[in-house]
Amino acid sequence: MTDVQANDNQLHPLHVFRFQVDFEEDLLGAEAGGQSQPLCSGAFAECSGLEATMEPKVIQEGGRNYGAAQRMGSVSFATVVLKRGMTVNRHLWEWFKLVSNGAYAHRLSATVTLSDNAGQQVLAWKLRRALPVKFKTADLNARGSEVGVEELHLVHEGLEAVELPKPSQEGQQ
Repeated sequence: MTDVQANDNQLHPLHVFRFQVDFEEDLLGAEAGGQSQPLCSGAFAECSGLEATMEPKVIQEGGRNYGAAQRMGSVSFATVVLKRGMTVNRHLWEWFKLVSNGAYAHRLSATVTLSDNAGQQVLAWKLRRALPVKFKTADLNARGSEVGVEELHLVHEGLEAVELPKPSQEGQQ
């Protein structure tokens, strides 16, 4: 095993609050290797619901008295909830407004990227064909608040781990 492979298995503390969310539009043919168009990014204080659940199919077989056979079933995805976010534009609101008016169910990809203490991206999850189902703005308060988006709820049709490029090993040793 090389040193690089050995280092891949070392645990480094990751702070789960160091993440960002990027929204992008998949252009025609994107799933077949086409391009994606970045639309906006946001920094959020919380992200929950990055989960996939498979419902197994239970099959009772005749003559099998010690438990049922378990087979793969359909996979469902939880609603992803982003809380206390900041963006530099109103694109997330415009997206929600477009979808909620019923004119067009515009889907976007959303990538949640976790960074280490040095700011290096170490882990990312991609939501395929995400759709906003709830948008809540921050409460108006005279004491001030820098939060622009209190909550954004997203349903989606796929969760996948994103392969990030390895940081260069130059200058280390």
